[in-house]
Amino acid sequence: MTTHDIGRHLHCYGHGSVVSPNLDALARDGVRFASCFATAPQCSPSRASLATGMYPHNNGVMGLAHSGFDWEMRVPHAAAVFAGQGFESHLFGGQHVTQHPERLGFTQIHPAGAVPEVLARAEGKRLYLEINFEETHRPYPPAGEPPAGLEIPGYLPDIPEAVEEMAAVEQAIAAMDAAAGRFLEALEHAGRAREAFVIFTTDHGLALPRAKCTLYDPGIEVALLARWPAGGVSGGGLQTQMVSNIDILPALLVAAGLPVPDGVEGTPLSDGRDAIFAEKTFHSYYDPMRCVRDARHKYIRNFESAFAVEVPADIQAGPIFRADPSRYSRDRPSMVELYDLEADPLEMQNLAGRPDVAAIEEELADRLWRWMRETRDPLLDGPIPSPRYRSAMES
Repeated sequence: MTTHDIGRHLHCYGHGSVVSPNLDALARDGVRFASCFATAPQCSPSRASLATGMYPHNNGVMGLAHSGFDWEMRVPHAAAVFAGQGFESHLFGGQHVTQHPERLGFTQIHPAGAVPEVLARAEGKRLYLEINFEETHRPYPPAGEPPAGLEIPGYLPDIPEAVEEMAAVEQAIAAMDAAAGRFLEALEHAGRAREAFVIFTTDHGLALPRAKCTLYDPGIEVALLARWPAGGVSGGGLQTQMVSNIDILPALLVAAGLPVPDGVEGTPLSDGRDAIFAEKTFHSYYDPMRCVRDARHKYIRNFESAFAVEVPADIQAGPIFRADPSRYSRDRPSMVELYDLEADPLEMQNLAGRPDVAAIEEELADRLWRWMRETRDPLLDGPIPSPRYRSAMES
């Protein structure tokens, strides 16, 4: 199960005013990962990583997949991998990794509410089900009265517009949680809850200024809940090791007793990581950046001039951005950014260039360049052309 744009903004992650009882119950019955990060802070690249176990620059989706942007996967989707091993693979709701969903390998594509019927018809069959909820994507319905104790993230300005927007976010999360509850109930009624390995996650951080489309933690942090009673993934445990969303597909394959295909860059969730890597190349415009994050520090390298942070068009339409666009539309001041996440969790104080952290900066820079070389990042060979550029050159 996936949803859009919520990061870790759920009650079970400590956000008290969020109404998410069904996902809270999933966390109590299963396992909650405290430190899961997406490979990218925007929809299509991150979702492609979920579906392939590969970084965006290797699965082919380095920007948005819909018309006008036109990025396409060039490796098999999880649906095809499971279908090739005898599973029926079903998609419920939308997907955002291709303009050609018929190529992904799903046995059938359904409306989001069709899960009970499919489960009823598939008794005894091995299934790969992907359920993608749309409720938490902008534009949000008008919000009612803000809930008591509404939390405003620290990276947002302390203004009434932030209250308005966060109230709408939490209202959308409550609607999504109800939809997730209907799926979990259908799994119970079909008698498959004990054997099912259920994953819930999201594509990237909250769709708010200085979150989505940035490599700061609010852009790449994601919820990850897992439950598999038959396999011992149960009991409300907390996993604190860092993991990446490219690790989810390998975990599912290993649990199903299937081989992990060549080229998959993720490792099973149980392995954990001492560092994660994330990237952005294109969203609204070309804005290549890469980062490495360990338990204490984050190093970001920006490869082009741009605004201080990108604010996508749908977020620009929101009241926070409209209250003061200049807050986000300044020129980017630094090519390199280094943050001490323990002392500065909001990543406001760039330490790059300071003599007292020079050794840390050099170590993380070396690690980032090494990752780019090892994963054959095309950015090493020069600016990356977009599908639109290639099309323009051919016509």
